[in-house]
Amino acid sequence: MAVADPGDRVLTVPNAISVARLAGVPVFLWLVLGPHADWWAVGLLIAAGASDWLDGKLARAWNQQSRLGQVLDPAADRLYIAATLAGLAIREIIPWWLVAVLALRELVLGVALLVLRRDNIGPLQVSFLGKAATLCLLYAFPLLFLGSHAGNAALAARVIGWAFAIWGTALYWWAAALYLTQARQVIAATRSGQAMMEHGGQRRETGTP
Repeated sequence: MAVADPGDRVLTVPNAISVARLAGVPVFLWLVLGPHADWWAVGLLIAAGASDWLDGKLARAWNQQSRLGQVLDPAADRLYIAATLAGLAIREIIPWWLVAVLALRELVLGVALLVLRRDNIGPLQVSFLGKAATLCLLYAFPLLFLGSHAGNAALAARVIGWAFAIWGTALYWWAAALYLTQARQVIAATRSGQAMMEHGGQRRETGTP
């Protein structure tokens, strides 16, 4: 009887948390673009950031890592970043060039994922640096929302928010560069292994030592 691969599990607590986080994305957009309920939107972002930390910790503590979780977790992170960027840009809190810089990074990684898939390689594990970059951006965005209001507290939030945004963007691209390097190494190793197997098969067929 074949033993089920733990990585194929779908119904896990970390996956449920990631799905709940994904469900909050349209709610967040409505809060930001509809009633401009910034405090509720910020609260949702904080909850999303906390759940991002929680699902990873539970997955490791309860040995519930799964391939689905490796897809859901970064997908939720990217959707929140995209939704927040759209909300901030539409309300003219941040410039559109910042949206373009972060969107270009996602496009580059999207192409890398397509290349990996072509070689039958799944998505690589999210690095600590990538998670740190995401957390910086998730800290920045609520502060920028709060900084769009008047008052000294809003000014302090705006300054700190932009510091997190700039640092987070730099880390975001650094993590992308490391991901591309790792992807290139994995692809090279995979292709080298396949070439060796094919060469070995040809030698057996011809009977050469």
